[in-house]
Amino acid sequence: MNPEDVEMSVESDEIEIQEEEEKASNLAEQALWVLIHMLLAIGSWVAMILSVSLARPESVPVIVTTALSFSVPFLVGNVFTRVKQNDMAPYTWLVGLIWFLIICLWILDMPTGPNQCYHCDASQKLYLTFFSLTEDSGLIDGQGRFVGTWPAVACIGYGIGSRFALRRKS
Repeated sequence: MNPEDVEMSVESDEIEIQEEEEKASNLAEQALWVLIHMLLAIGSWVAMILSVSLARPESVPVIVTTALSFSVPFLVGNVFTRVKQNDMAPYTWLVGLIWFLIICLWILDMPTGPNQCYHCDASQKLYLTFFSLTEDSGLIDGQGRFVGTWPAVACIGYGIGSRFALRRKS
């Protein structure tokens, strides 16, 4: 190796170290942006739920509420990210997934009994609590979709909508 190659190698290593230091110092800002995007996702979902509640929730099918829980935050994420480009916006789907997994663990830990998913195994508990369109497990007073499914779907929708609006860096 000649001295010029060694010198270029040292310079490239220094540039990489500077980039890593910038990323580390940026961590608090990234966490703040994830929080802001999460508040927007959940806020848009809450606004949608309130409007569905005003329209008598018993007359709105579960599948429609689920679709709205995805599409309204999808649109909000898309519009907000078009206005304010931010690389952290698409990562809201991870927070939604983590939330859903925490609620799943809570449901799996619950005991069963009469009117509460009697003799259900783990997969039946999860399916009836979160995904069934016609039945309910009776666990957490029948609010499994409200507590677990719909907020997670809202975060996932927001993240996907944000990703579609994010401009590619050249």
